[in-house]
Amino acid sequence: MHTITLIPGDGIGPEITQAVKDIFSAAGAPIQWEEQNAGQTTFDQSGELIPQSLLDSLEKNRVALKGPITTPVGKGFRSINITLRQKYDLYQNVRPAKTTEGIDSRYTGVNLVLFRENTEGLYSGLEVYDERLGISDSFNRITVAGSRKICRAAFAYAAKHGRKKVTLAHKANILKMAGKLMLDACKEAATEFPQIVFEDKIIDNMCMQLVNKPEQFDVVVTTNLFGDILSDLCAGLVGGLGVVSGANVGDDMAIFEAVHGSAPDIAGQGKANPTALLRSGLMMLHHLGEHALAERIEDALDETLKHKEECTGDLGGKASTSQFAQSIIGRLAK
Repeated sequence: MHTITLIPGDGIGPEITQAVKDIFSAAGAPIQWEEQNAGQTTFDQSGELIPQSLLDSLEKNRVALKGPITTPVGKGFRSINITLRQKYDLYQNVRPAKTTEGIDSRYTGVNLVLFRENTEGLYSGLEVYDERLGISDSFNRITVAGSRKICRAAFAYAAKHGRKKVTLAHKANILKMAGKLMLDACKEAATEFPQIVFEDKIIDNMCMQLVNKPEQFDVVVTTNLFGDILSDLCAGLVGGLGVVSGANVGDDMAIFEAVHGSAPDIAGQGKANPTALLRSGLMMLHHLGEHALAERIEDALDETLKHKEECTGDLGGKASTSQFAQSIIGRLAK
């Protein structure tokens, strides 16, 4: 039995979380959920964005599944996601993107995994503002240690999962020093994994290549800001943020999450699509070593996605969140 910290989040978070819980229960997943929350709803109730009880649960269980969280806008609050990533050194943001039968897309044959450095770069929070001059500076902090960790993680993943190529997306032609750190780190990792092909591409060319011929990419690694942009671009190649999974992984903790927003405009209406959170839960099962169980649930999900009438509205169907979940559960039973 695995004890997992469960963070339902805000908006549609509780609905899609319940759908995933129902599916996992029907599949006989050996999961004991320890529910804690964070975000706007928690702040409204307790005055805390990230309660100590949540941090205690994370530090005890070391694995979490997280729904979409709302950070209050314009009130000086730092992003909850960034806070957790930096506090626990969850330096790998892992985002698979794969075309799936039944999910509408302009592309076929996309099957890539993006590794985004998750704690440094322009998201380090190092900013200064000179009110007299009206100048704001944001520091793009890149370290040798951070670059080595994320590059090696990308190569190690490629080797473990039978991937053939790692592509570094960078801007070393302009950011001579910061870009060189990532280039050097990837070249160093490549020597450890000689069976993996290594290539690098300038970030603007990388965007064009992804849109033009995404099937050429296998594993992609990049810095924090570039990765934030590329991961959403890759999601768009395979159907959008509502169908892709995400994970924040460190050396001794992992938080798996739906990467879309909390969509408060449709909260409580039964319209939300739980696919992204479910797929993140499947990544979590693989992380826990429950490979056969993850594949069984994935098969039921993939089969359900082929029947549009059983899917939620964003996928072209008319089913509610719970009806979609029940369709998956029905296929599990078979």
